[in-house]
Amino acid sequence: MNCNSFLLSTVIVVLAVTPAFGMTKNLGVAGETYPVVEPDVVAELKEQAAKTKKVSDDEFREQIKSYQPEDLHHLPRATMDRTFLVDMTYTLDRDLLDGDGKVIYPRGFTFNPLDYVSFSGGMLVIDGDDPTQVKWFTKTPYANNHRIRLLLSGGYAYKLIEELKRSVFYLTDEIADRLQLAAVPSLVIQQDKKLLVREFLVPEEGHHENK
Repeated sequence: MNCNSFLLSTVIVVLAVTPAFGMTKNLGVAGETYPVVEPDVVAELKEQAAKTKKVSDDEFREQIKSYQPEDLHHLPRATMDRTFLVDMTYTLDRDLLDGDGKVIYPRGFTFNPLDYVSFSGGMLVIDGDDPTQVKWFTKTPYANNHRIRLLLSGGYAYKLIEELKRSVFYLTDEIADRLQLAAVPSLVIQQDKKLLVREFLVPEEGHHENK
């Protein structure tokens, strides 16, 4: 791994946000098209199908509809509005080598990846299994801002891609841990050389906050 690729890979929110879906198989879509399933998942499903029997487009679609990553990170609903900063400073746990095996940065070297790349846009995490959070999202300014990546801590991306007509991603354990995410909905944006996380209290349907 070269220096630039390693620095980028440490910005988990930029590169480790795994798309829930990515174009590889034409399943027939009416209207505007959106990503379908990540390539490695499609390959895995095809491999499994080859070992058993041929899978029809309908069967394949059903598998996609029910897909969730094994490391999907579930988060509880926020109980209060809360904002905090996350320091992305990282210390190398091994020597960083170039293509010739020479040490570029030694083990123990500390750096902030946001000194090298910027986290444009941001991301919003919700529980896709919670209709209240989904409804809340549709009423926020983020719903029409496609620079904000929508991540799910629960639910199925396929369903929400169809419903919201936008790209949807999954929240994995690695991303949640690195960003210290503890509740949803959570908004993550860059603030100077740190990431700001804002948790929103979204009342249950039929309950209203005192103003």
